[in-house]
Amino acid sequence: MIIDVHGHLCASPKLYAWYTLLLASRATYGTPPPPISDDEMLALPETKRNLDAIDIAGTDVQFISPRPFTLFQAEKPGRVAHRWIEGVNNYIGQFTRLLPDRFAGIAGLPQPVGEPIQTSLAELERCVKELGFVGCLLNPDPGEGDNATPTLDNEYWYPLYEKLCELDIPAHVHSSGNQTGRGTYSTHFIDEESLAVLALANSRVFLDFPKLKVIVSHGGGAVPYQVGRWRAERMHPVMAKSFPLKESFDESIKRIYYDTVIHSKDSIAMLVKLVGSDRVVFGTENPGSGTALNPETGRAFDDIKALVDEIEFLTPEDRANIYENNARRLFPRLKAKGGAPQRKAGDNKYLNAADARKGIGM
Repeated sequence: MIIDVHGHLCASPKLYAWYTLLLASRATYGTPPPPISDDEMLALPETKRNLDAIDIAGTDVQFISPRPFTLFQAEKPGRVAHRWIEGVNNYIGQFTRLLPDRFAGIAGLPQPVGEPIQTSLAELERCVKELGFVGCLLNPDPGEGDNATPTLDNEYWYPLYEKLCELDIPAHVHSSGNQTGRGTYSTHFIDEESLAVLALANSRVFLDFPKLKVIVSHGGGAVPYQVGRWRAERMHPVMAKSFPLKESFDESIKRIYYDTVIHSKDSIAMLVKLVGSDRVVFGTENPGSGTALNPETGRAFDDIKALVDEIEFLTPEDRANIYENNARRLFPRLKAKGGAPQRKAGDNKYLNAADARKGIGM
């Protein structure tokens, strides 16, 4: 089975039109999200795009979360992010209820910049306990480059870590936009994911929360490529005294999990060699920025399974870990079994919502 832990929602234009109303009113009037019937949702081109993405790739189950650039956590006042992300999570909840064997929900957290993380915990609990979600996104920089939010080693995040352990779900670290920083949207990912790995690995977070499960997107940012620098820092006779984890840097980074969304066979191979196949989870972020044709292969850059399949040194156990076993271990709330009838790209698989729930194809 192939479980893709990193996918994002393609939503109805109605949802984004509702956001413009929220933004215009600064969420003052309590305007509810637009109702979308089950049959309407299944018939949407956007739903077909999500289905096409996993069927073309041969994926059995994909985890769906809000698109990071639409989190809007830096908007003021904070109630804009709360209302918006609650609405998006409701949409994902309906989507995964209709297609339970193909998709599972990953919650967006409101995380309004400047607010304590505790204000996001009620929405996380609602998504897990009422909507059946299996994990959440964690944006390490909701202020989009404003340097206002502490790094992940700070006790600011401890209430969230405690709740994650209580619910037994992982957080998937994924940054969003970059309004005020120097980098682009994509380079901001690399910056924040590198900071996340270093903050966690060089702190006492895993001593304080030994059951905490964290996945870092896009292969851990720059850390695997720059690992020699961080190994040297951990071994420095003066600097080493400041690190709470009395172990090698390589041991510390193996407390974290990493996805395969790096669009390169050589990069994925280097990641697996560094942290081991038991710390790498399969992800495509498809559809996303990697959905462009690679002229050298004739495939899309985010055809990640083909890249993993081409790594010669992986054993059958390694592949099973990456494709399924690690995800099953990390996401114990996952109920989707996969194995739904595969569609041809572009087909409308389901006659209606009732057929979708029964898994009946056209």
